[in-house]
Amino acid sequence: MSAKKTNYSYIGIAFILLVFGIIFIPRIIDRIKGGDVTRTESRSKNVSTNAEGYISDLMFLEINNEPKKVPSFSFVNQDGITITNKDYEGKVYVVEFFFTTCPTICPKMNRNLVQIQNTFSDFEDFGVASFTINPDYDTQEVLKAYADNYGIINPNWHLMTGDKDAIYDLANIGFNIYAGENPEVDGGFEHSGNFALIDRNGFIRSRKDNFGNPKIFYKGIISEEEKVDDEGQSEEISMLKEDIAKLLKEDEL
Repeated sequence: MSAKKTNYSYIGIAFILLVFGIIFIPRIIDRIKGGDVTRTESRSKNVSTNAEGYISDLMFLEINNEPKKVPSFSFVNQDGITITNKDYEGKVYVVEFFFTTCPTICPKMNRNLVQIQNTFSDFEDFGVASFTINPDYDTQEVLKAYADNYGIINPNWHLMTGDKDAIYDLANIGFNIYAGENPEVDGGFEHSGNFALIDRNGFIRSRKDNFGNPKIFYKGIISEEEKVDDEGQSEEISMLKEDIAKLLKEDEL
């Protein structure tokens, strides 16, 4: 090929690139501005989620390098209906362990949960799972009266009772939220005042602390209004609300 022909070829290629830039690059920019082109966040290699696009910055709790899911469970709720972990599939929900005659932290926890319930009242895919650690006393009827007294109206908020050993295994092994009997404390039972947050796919999620580690649980005893307790511990209900909102967006494409 002669030098003259080579120059013509370069000129032709340059002309094609110029035309492409004039016609197509503005369209691509417009698509990005309009939200048609989005960046998919990186995901844990072992996590399979329903969300095909957006995933929040909340961490997955990992055990032996595997994201921890809620174990299977089956209990009866305040309406006498058998509820399993599958009833929460596709929903974002908060988990607590409590008992109706608790004289100390449970009333605070459930008042905070009612406030959260009311904050997300417009979301049909938000719920709460409350497991009693005193199932011998907390029958369906007792739980129903408790729900009515606290203003629990979310249809996805199930207060559950059933086999005591199964509930304690779920608390201590399934969620690593301590619960146990202790006749020497007020009420005869002791348990953690923490909440766990679960995403639509049954994974336990949390935000990072200042060192990049998962916080895992949220303090459920201190209200937003209190801000701090007598020991100087800060409330985490506002934090929990923020993270619930993040998870509720994860299935929106």
